[in-house]
Amino acid sequence: MADKPIMEDVPMLKADGLDKAIIGVGSRCGQNDILVYDYEKCCQIFVERDGMTYDEAVEWMDYNVVGAWLGEGTPMFVYPIVDWHEMVGPETAH
Repeated sequence: MADKPIMEDVPMLKADGLDKAIIGVGSRCGQNDILVYDYEKCCQIFVERDGMTYDEAVEWMDYNVVGAWLGEGTPMFVYPIVDWHEMVGPETAH
């Protein structure tokens, strides 16, 4: 799959100070593309940069970052899945 160019006229909002946690751009049907962040990397930034404990970073992320709706360009925060099959079970044919 070829890299999709990021269009400059599409407003994608950024989370302040979390650029190192950006993992890509998300596309949604009928909506503008949005920036996608790794939730765990964001927490790690708060721990290392701001001296928070991991639990404090999670609380900050959930309330102040993930919980902030800034309109259609609001970024998405992804929680890594280590093993999809362990989480949902074996896939079934449709």
